[in-house]
Amino acid sequence: MDDEDGFRTTIAKRLGKRGFVPIQASSGEECLDILGRKPVGVVVLDVKMPGISGIDTLKAIKQAYKKIQVILLTGNITVSDGIEGIKAGAFDYLTKPVELDHLVNKIKQAFEMIRLEEEKQKELEYRAKLEKKMIDTERLVSLGTMSTGIAHEINNPLAIINESAGFMKQVIIQPEMSRIPQKEALLLGIEKIEKSIKRARKITHQLLGHVKKQKSQISEVDLKALLGETLGLLEREVEEKNIQIKWKTDKKKKVLWSDPYQIRQILINLLSNAVHAVKNNGIITLSLWETDVDINLEIKDNGIGIPKKNLGKIFDPFFTTKPFDEGTGLGLFVVHKIISSLSGEVTVESTLGKGSSFMINLPKRLE
Repeated sequence: MDDEDGFRTTIAKRLGKRGFVPIQASSGEECLDILGRKPVGVVVLDVKMPGISGIDTLKAIKQAYKKIQVILLTGNITVSDGIEGIKAGAFDYLTKPVELDHLVNKIKQAFEMIRLEEEKQKELEYRAKLEKKMIDTERLVSLGTMSTGIAHEINNPLAIINESAGFMKQVIIQPEMSRIPQKEALLLGIEKIEKSIKRARKITHQLLGHVKKQKSQISEVDLKALLGETLGLLEREVEEKNIQIKWKTDKKKKVLWSDPYQIRQILINLLSNAVHAVKNNGIITLSLWETDVDINLEIKDNGIGIPKKNLGKIFDPFFTTKPFDEGTGLGLFVVHKIISSLSGEVTVESTLGKGSSFMINLPKRLE
């Protein structure tokens, strides 16, 4: 960027011969307009410009495009501007008249700086993912070690408690017990005991399901039909909340060779979550499409959504935002584990207050 047409055009031509692809701008306004439309790695700009000054242009660039490196060109009497530019985030500055080889070297150094910054960012992201995976692995190892023993130890007293609660209920409902004080309160207490037993059993069964390695039973699965069957299991909840189910798919079967029992579990968990997330008169949209090698399913709702801070945790074991008596924190963990075992992928997008979308990709044939 330089307002001297002759100087700018000459430098651009010579840089083009050196293998660069220069884009010219004669003002700060034009420079910022170009950056908003085209990808640029390095900006070489003159400090003394009509309109927006080079320093102000530099500040605008660094605020809007943090990855772009800026090299300033100053006159011999305005070296202080170059120093001010360095403080504002410029990569370096050169004084006019500039030597082309010097400018070329600076541009190459600026591109190298961009590359190093990108590698540094990738390394930081990789380390964060690795640390999370190590934490998850440690948690799962601990979960696997404890789950079998805990589940079996809990199930035995649960059976005794359930049997005793049933006996007490039978005694209380006898005609001769019709006048005992607080009979209704006692029956309500027994009902709460029975509900808590069911919840505890659900947790132990889910735990055992993850620890035990089950051999997949591969067969032909019509995913569209299986979706319909699963919705049938949730028909009562759907009708009670007057939820509208929208389908986005063609009339063709969506067939894959996989484990129908595990896929059914995926659908039950995700559809149950969607039904729970939407309010009365809510909408759940089911989209199905296929390629030559895979089938894709999207389950989208316009419910409460997931806070951004929780998106990275929803597939962790025992993570839940539901009340204690409504969720175990294992549902989405189950989904992720099963889909991974079926060589598929699951991703989620969500906006708080607007809804969530779970995208599943499964191979048409599980090897």
